[in-house]
Amino acid sequence: MKLNINIEDLKFDEKGLVPAIVVDAITKRVLTLAYMNRESLQISLEKELTCFWSRSRQQLWLKGETSGNVQHIVSITADCDKDALVVMVEPEGPACHLGTTSCFENVIAESDERHEFSYAGLMKLIEGRKTEKKEGSYTTYLFEKGLDKILKKVGEECTEVIIAGKADDKKETVYEIADLAYHVMVLMIQMGISLEDIHKELASRHVIDHKVKQEKMTK
Repeated sequence: MKLNINIEDLKFDEKGLVPAIVVDAITKRVLTLAYMNRESLQISLEKELTCFWSRSRQQLWLKGETSGNVQHIVSITADCDKDALVVMVEPEGPACHLGTTSCFENVIAESDERHEFSYAGLMKLIEGRKTEKKEGSYTTYLFEKGLDKILKKVGEECTEVIIAGKADDKKETVYEIADLAYHVMVLMIQMGISLEDIHKELASRHVIDHKVKQEKMTK
């Protein structure tokens, strides 16, 4: 793993610790808040797996060593004061010892006017309309009609995007792209395709593209 900042440039507290906010690199969801000391950070960099310092047990803690729920590190970023870290990871299994995806599951308050949105949340909602059919739901209707109906709608929405784009109508194109994205997500659920599957495919193409650029530059 490429190191851009010397570990000694970080500001550890009086106990030799720095807080590490662990975030899912795909969903961008905060998974947990843990602490690292110099040794655990060095191990994390070497193994490219999260390793923390357990304040309760007073020992190093390699995440997933016993449970198998390891976290593959994508990047580690320090804040402006260099006294806190954000660790982007690709997790294998839940982050919380309670078996939940994230340690942050207890919602204290929510705005009546502003609502949090995520593609992962929308996928979960769409999946719910398939597993727990809701009367009057358009999404449930699509699943009941099956793959051919879903594919037909994807095709129709593709056409609508092309028409709006050809008219150079930004607002309408945004609207139609949103419709297309929704129907594609319905197709994904129908076929058992996850956001992670798409993420991995796009990431692999990025790596290939990067290698091609490097090869061209060396010729």
